[in-house]
Amino acid sequence: MARRAEFSAQTLSVLAALCAEPREWRHGYGIARDTGLKSGTLYPILIRLADRGLVEARWEEGQPAGRPRRHLYRLTPEGLANAEAALADTPAPVGAGTRRRPVRRGAVRRGAVRGVRWAD
Repeated sequence: MARRAEFSAQTLSVLAALCAEPREWRHGYGIARDTGLKSGTLYPILIRLADRGLVEARWEEGQPAGRPRRHLYRLTPEGLANAEAALADTPAPVGAGTRRRPVRRGAVRRGAVRGVRWAD
């Protein structure tokens, strides 16, 4: 069984997203949207979790019209147990799933788009 120290804050955010619906197959774009992680961070995490047997992956069945098939992911029973234990031992990861969003009004940061101020 994996210990909590083995999971980064980004990995914990992926595990939390997968724990929300542990029996459902999720595609990477949906996980990225939920966590705020970029693909260059997300997909290596999913691959490592799959290599450790915590996540199972498969291709979407059938050929959807107008787009390629998606790779789908979900937690294994061992992955769910590890994720729940790690998440129970850890407060919410700082900054996970939060992004700075533009707000129209007030002061403008230097180098920013005119009329857009970043909310802190």
